[in-house]
Amino acid sequence: MSKDVIQNVCVVGAGTMGRQIALNAAINGYNTALTDTMPEILAAVAKWASEYLAGRVAKGKLTQGLADTAMSRFKIIDRLEEAVKDADLIIEAIVEKLDIKRSLFEQLDRLALPHAILATNSSSFVSSRIADATKRPDQVANLHYFNPALVMEVVEVVQGAHTSEKTAEKLVEFVESLNKTPIWLKKEIDSFVVNRLLGAIYKEAMFLVENGYASPREVDIGSEKGLGHPMGPFRLMDLVGLDVAYLIRKERFATTGLEEHRPPKILEEKYMKGEYGKKTGKGWYDYN
Repeated sequence: MSKDVIQNVCVVGAGTMGRQIALNAAINGYNTALTDTMPEILAAVAKWASEYLAGRVAKGKLTQGLADTAMSRFKIIDRLEEAVKDADLIIEAIVEKLDIKRSLFEQLDRLALPHAILATNSSSFVSSRIADATKRPDQVANLHYFNPALVMEVVEVVQGAHTSEKTAEKLVEFVESLNKTPIWLKKEIDSFVVNRLLGAIYKEAMFLVENGYASPREVDIGSEKGLGHPMGPFRLMDLVGLDVAYLIRKERFATTGLEEHRPPKILEEKYMKGEYGKKTGKGWYDYN
């Protein structure tokens, strides 16, 4: 197999996003390894994947044969060096902490095949803040999926000044092979396209609630019924995680120093209380 063709994929980070990114690749024909530093997370993934595929079969979305084939391609591996050894594309989906990401990319650079692309799923950090931790910056880019990654049709490919045209083109082709639609950004910008648009909506939505003009429910009704959005901003924040929403804004404020990027007080209060949305049972709405 030519090293210009992506055949083997590795996803590092088996949390909510990483496991979906990996299973999506396996369903679409890629030999996929998933790894994580936390054994308890990896232990839960096989059951989750099996149940997800069974559900798709039950709904007529997949044949049993395709589900079995996808599961056979989906490997859960606890050692990083073993997981990445054959990968043509490695996708990082770990915690949004820059120092931890840089440390990982330094490791990946040493362990991965020379031609392997090293991509980050991060929307908090453009890849130019990570690429110099490697000796292959031209093979580093953002490959940003949206939650739920198994369902959402758009993936952003962000080509930094350090990223080669060949790398970006291969990532665009990879996204298309997943039956998803790529958004190819030819220049880096914080938060990319979708989250910048969403951020403007979030900001205005929280302004309306924080200043007593409307409740989260009323704003969501306006978004869903008035603008035709499938999900209002507060329901969406609860789905994605208020911790993610808060930390992204906190990082952007720290980076830019612009007051307009400071996290709203009502979001900070939710974060401090540990009310992260559906994952904790409470966010803007109560799920208990």
